Amino acid sequence: VGSNDHILGNKNAKIVIVEYSDTECPFCKLFHATMHEVLKQSGDTVAWVYRHYPIASLHSKAPREAEATECAWEQGGNAAFWKYVDRLFEVTPSNNGLDEIELTNTAQYLGLNTSSFYTCLESGKYKNKVESDVNDGTGAGVSGTPASFVLVNGKVVDKIPGAVPLESVLQIVDKFK
Repeated sequence: VGSNDHILGNKNAKIVIVEYSDTECPFCKLFHATMHEVLKQSGDTVAWVYRHYPIASLHSKAPREAEATECAWEQGGNAAFWKYVDRLFEVTPSNNGLDEIELTNTAQYLGLNTSSFYTCLESGKYKNKVESDVNDGTGAGVSGTPASFVLVNGKVVDKIPGAVPLESVLQIVDKFK
């Protein structure tokens, strides 16, 4: 976990869950809500790191959507990134069902400068960032989404395979509190 990561929760938390996600994955959409609840119930003991893992062979729109989240980050930092991702998961029907116009509509909904956002997205400037996340995930053994790793004091201690229920994630977290 480094300075380029998108972290929600206590950045100094003992337990960090690093999730590799695809914005068009219906299971990621479910797990996104689960992770918000994990943070809510765990207070400052857990942090959540979001990394991109768009599976273009299944969801051809997901890589561009991942880049869009980075364009939101460029304008509004970590807070805008998370609000943008939250909103995408709110409005997407998943499985390539999100209309392209929703990327700019979401930026507008969040109060971002849509002209700057559109210019950023069209430039492709975050394509390498997204690909880097994918490569890191592949190197860590990710083959599908969501795929999450539980770190305690910076070391991987467990893996969360898929969109497991809230209770399962909380049981894992409780083991390491």
